[in-house]
Amino acid sequence: MKKNVKLLLFFFSISLFLIAASAQEHEGHSHSGKPKCECSHDDDHENKAGAQKYKIAAIPCVLIAGVIGVLFPLLGKVFPSLRPETSFFFITKAFAAGVILSTGFMHVLPEAYVMLNSPCLTSEAWEFPFTGFIAMVAAILTLSVDTFATSSFYKSHCKASKTITDGESGEPSIVSDKVQDKVQILRTRVIAQVLELGIIVHSVVIGISLGASQSPEAAKALFIALMFHQCFEGLGLGGCIAQGKFKCLSVTIMSTFFALTTPIGIAVGMGIANTYDESSPTALIVQGVLNAASAGILIYMSLVDLLAADFMHPKMQSNTGLQIMAHIALLLGAGLMSILAKWA
Repeated sequence: MKKNVKLLLFFFSISLFLIAASAQEHEGHSHSGKPKCECSHDDDHENKAGAQKYKIAAIPCVLIAGVIGVLFPLLGKVFPSLRPETSFFFITKAFAAGVILSTGFMHVLPEAYVMLNSPCLTSEAWEFPFTGFIAMVAAILTLSVDTFATSSFYKSHCKASKTITDGESGEPSIVSDKVQDKVQILRTRVIAQVLELGIIVHSVVIGISLGASQSPEAAKALFIALMFHQCFEGLGLGGCIAQGKFKCLSVTIMSTFFALTTPIGIAVGMGIANTYDESSPTALIVQGVLNAASAGILIYMSLVDLLAADFMHPKMQSNTGLQIMAHIALLLGAGLMSILAKWA
């Protein structure tokens, strides 16, 4: 219990530090990517040099933040306290799930709504609430992938088990604990892969936004926001990867892909900065659709596959103290990212 309290104090201290730092650095600024109300296409080149330094600094800093975040839960082989069956891991994952949930609701979904309801989109077709519709469809598709992948694997192993049992004794087969464990591991792997997809989609969009930004203030806000996103979302993704018991090569590929995607997005944004117009209909539609889909994936994954799965776990249900600590960690993670939505 004392270890859990110390852990919560640790997360609380980090939360206060990050909020204070963000308030000091970004007061009065926002990275929501809201298009100009006047659909103007004029570029201001006066502050290019000021924005450029933040873009260049962001590439290695965001990369390091992503590596730290995603590798932290994967160190269970070295540090026993970080293994998936420990209380520390449950609390850490609850904090990360809160961050991901808040990212979907407070950052990505409002951003998509602003883009797909921009006055630059003059067609009457855009009067339909596409933001919520796309997010809903993305969540349903995520459920379908989760369900069918797990069901297919489960049926194939049940059939194999039945064939072996019937061949030996002719009695009805009972699915062994080993098969159940394999099914659970497969489901965790599907969760990790789909979660990574949802995180990466948003990371690419915001990375390009940073790279294409011409304002030093906007670039600074996006710089700090991306470091928060990469580090904390990496915690959630790393936890899923650790539970999925992937092979070393798969862990390396997934971690590297997660860590490199945003810096690559920043580099791409820098390359198209002179021609990119964030208020053009094409840019608004593409970014809005991607953000809406990403929001649907993140919200579904955080609620169903991260929070529900862990909070209903026998270890959590049998330990009231752990439940309380996990709920506090969840609120801290969600609260931190919700407050940061004011600046980032």
